[in-house]
Amino acid sequence: MMVRQAAHVIVVGNEKGGSGKSTTAFHLAIYLLYQGYKVASIDVDSRQQTLTHYVRNRRDWARQRGLSVPHTTHFHLPLARGDSLKENNRVEFDLFRQAIAEVEQSAEFIVVDTPGFDTNLTRLAHSLADTLVTPVNDSLIDLDVMAHVDPVTGEPRELSHYSRLVQRARSERLSIDGRTIDWVLVRNRISMLSSRNMRQVQTMLERIAMRLGCRVADGIAERVIFRSLFPTGMTVFDPLDEELLGGVPSMSHTSARQEYRALVGALNLPANRRAEARREVLEAGQRETDASRFVHMAPTDR
Repeated sequence: MMVRQAAHVIVVGNEKGGSGKSTTAFHLAIYLLYQGYKVASIDVDSRQQTLTHYVRNRRDWARQRGLSVPHTTHFHLPLARGDSLKENNRVEFDLFRQAIAEVEQSAEFIVVDTPGFDTNLTRLAHSLADTLVTPVNDSLIDLDVMAHVDPVTGEPRELSHYSRLVQRARSERLSIDGRTIDWVLVRNRISMLSSRNMRQVQTMLERIAMRLGCRVADGIAERVIFRSLFPTGMTVFDPLDEELLGGVPSMSHTSARQEYRALVGALNLPANRRAEARREVLEAGQRETDASRFVHMAPTDR
């Protein structure tokens, strides 16, 4: 297992496809860029490469239009294809380690998107997470990816394969460097209308979270805006400009931005603490400058 020194790693993971992992990962990365942080992104989904397509679309769109928008330092890690499983795992570990080593001292956040299936890279990514974001569609069927729930009592009776994977990663991380992984289950595709099914999902998800020792946060409603933004690589955090977005901004765009801002707040990332630390450094530097100016001026004043 790799031990990191600096950057805060956000891993977006779930073994259920279509839950909004890549969209969430990309929006988190762009949001942090707009907040002034240095951000790297890593795509370990060698099959679909959705995050990589997002990044590529954004760069191509910006270059073609002559736009000035922030970009992440991006890596795509392929699966090793050799005959030896042990050798494949070693190669993938080395690739991951190289990517992390290249940016861990310069980037303040590293956002990692994972595939909807178990791989060696998936397990490596989870073991590095400081914050683990697991998007879950607001459906009783999708809760099964977290735990099997008793249909009568509504209590989780058996953890899923993915939940066990995360629990192993948390145990390994705690034993190696004493850090814990802040695991947040994010309810995506939330219905606009309250229903019995919606209330059931909320209740069951809270029970699962209690069993797993993680938190629950509201995510994003089902919105067409994300499908329209993907080809250009734009996000709801980019300026509401028709030329930039390739179309007229809508109320859906504004609502989605508010939802993602609320999600970022719920994740409780160390952004504010880092901002405070920066201010303290600047203030300390200003005090030193003032003191130096006083020393240099004192003889003249006398």
